[in-house]
Amino acid sequence: MSRRFPSAAAVAALAILCCAAAWQYAASARGGWQEIAWPYPRDGWPPGRAYRCDAASCGEEIDLYVRPKLGFCNCDSGVADDDEVDRVADLDLVSERFIPIAPGKVVHVANMAGRMRAYDLQMADGTRRRAIGIAASRRCDLLVAVVLSKVSSTGAAGMALNLLDSEVMAAWMMASMSSR
Repeated sequence: MSRRFPSAAAVAALAILCCAAAWQYAASARGGWQEIAWPYPRDGWPPGRAYRCDAASCGEEIDLYVRPKLGFCNCDSGVADDDEVDRVADLDLVSERFIPIAPGKVVHVANMAGRMRAYDLQMADGTRRRAIGIAASRRCDLLVAVVLSKVSSTGAAGMALNLLDSEVMAAWMMASMSSR
């Protein structure tokens, strides 16, 4: 019996070390981003993932909301124009009052082509926020994201795109979009 105890203790210690190493790797891959609860009510699409990066890590507080919308895209052309980003990017979950402030740009997220566009949002409490709407497609499915910040949408977009292009997020996106 005394021989089993050291073996069980060694296995337990090894498991703890492996979990700690995996957690540390995952934390460094996220670059200051912390996953938070999906803050929006249920709608016709599954809830996604929500992340927050504090000002100490990202230069300003940034929120990122990302989710798949399966079967919601033009299978031939994908995300073709800014009007489509306006329609599908979930900005209306954050605020129904959003105004584009610049023409969109082509973007690539986890090997998916799409577009991103900057917006000015008026929140329910009267404050203004900046947002980037992102929509990228894979076959007939969409990945949509909203990057929300108080100050500059340009810096926030770069930080969020780095997270979206990480191996962990790309794997989650591909698995989510292949789930039907």
